[in-house]
Amino acid sequence: MKQRVRAILITPDNTTLMIKRIRPGIAPYWVIVGGGIEDSDTSQEAALLREIREEIAGDAEIVRLLHEIKNPKGEKEYFYVARVATWDFDNKSGPEFQRDDRGEYILEEIPLTTEAIATLNLLPEEISVVLREAIEHGDLLTTV
Repeated sequence: MKQRVRAILITPDNTTLMIKRIRPGIAPYWVIVGGGIEDSDTSQEAALLREIREEIAGDAEIVRLLHEIKNPKGEKEYFYVARVATWDFDNKSGPEFQRDDRGEYILEEIPLTTEAIATLNLLPEEISVVLREAIEHGDLLTTV
């Protein structure tokens, strides 16, 4: 079974970085930075740091595991909270960005509030709920 890792990236301004996806015939939606664990990755955390480098040319520090889910494809997804100090989306290098048939990828800095997160079509929907609850209860920011 394929496993995936994702990072709720907290910036120095207490915002979060998410990727807005625009694909033909589908309403725009947002995803959290991350991707599949590869055989060459030594751990979930190593895979996550690689994905952050590939997708946003970012340098991050993993804080903790926040949540795990099983997605509709039957894959396990692990959502981590991480601090990100630097990033440069213009220097992204992930293989998904090389394909013309994948639509647009737009990196957005989103206020880390329940209201801002609630306005997004954030997928998977379960992580939107978990993230808003963590913000509301102060669980997310107190550990970062």
